[in-house]
Amino acid sequence: MSPAPTLSVVLPCLNEGAHLERSLATLSGVLDALALEYELVLVDDGSSDDTWEVLVRLARANPRLRAVRLSRRFGKELALTAGLEQARGAGVLVMDADLQHPPALIPEMVRAWRDEGFEVVEAVKTRRAEEPLLARLGAKLFYPAFRRLSGFDLEGASDFKLVDRRVLAAWAQMGERNVFFRGMSAWLGFRRKAVPFEVAPRAGGRSGWSPWRLLRLAVNGITAFSSAPLQLVTAMGLVFLLFAVGVGLQTLYNWFCGRAATGFTTVIVLVLIVGSCIMIGLGVIGLYLSRIYEEVKGRPRYVVRDQTGPRVP
Repeated sequence: MSPAPTLSVVLPCLNEGAHLERSLATLSGVLDALALEYELVLVDDGSSDDTWEVLVRLARANPRLRAVRLSRRFGKELALTAGLEQARGAGVLVMDADLQHPPALIPEMVRAWRDEGFEVVEAVKTRRAEEPLLARLGAKLFYPAFRRLSGFDLEGASDFKLVDRRVLAAWAQMGERNVFFRGMSAWLGFRRKAVPFEVAPRAGGRSGWSPWRLLRLAVNGITAFSSAPLQLVTAMGLVFLLFAVGVGLQTLYNWFCGRAATGFTTVIVLVLIVGSCIMIGLGVIGLYLSRIYEEVKGRPRYVVRDQTGPRVP
């Protein structure tokens, strides 16, 4: 294996075969101008197109490129994890393979890392790309909720980051299987610098993020960094207790005054409210139990099917 490069660039890939060669040519042109040793680590997250065949062909022509193929689709967060664990550079840059993270920003990020001593250089969105209405509304709800529940502000955050090897070593000690890279990197701290950018149009293909996958990512992020939802169950129980006491006092007052109404309206309303609160509470508790269940099984976070070049231990 060749000596460790100065910079590793990690790119998760999902069905990127149609534009991958063009994207890598653009990225390599920017990296070559930096005059530093670098490597490209691309992870195929179970693509259904010819992404892997393209990666193998490009790896044969470019000794700086190493490709990893997962056995199935594990999701972007775990594909990113696989790339980070294969990276050998003193600094590791994470970005998308569809050029929505502009390579032109890389020289500024590298300069902030090498010359200014920042250990985390993160690109922050000043303007989001054109997204479906549901995705935009979800983002507006998620980021304020995450900030209030966890104490970490991820507004405008992206996976477009450059982290020092020390940060990567600290991240590697976080062994959870439900990975949320943005939140984990924020939790680590270190000396940080934000670099603004505008999300560029996709070089090709479609986004792999469906509304359901975005919802799962949001729930995973909140439950990974805050137990506040469990406290909300307790708060909901206290609110209902006060409501029940009020209804009970009103019922007793009407009974003593001889104005008690016949029928089961009050009972039915109370049963519905109690049942709803119990089901919501069990659902929230179930989220945390499912996380515990996934962690204690101890399964590997991902499985590598194929790999070009030497395998990093």
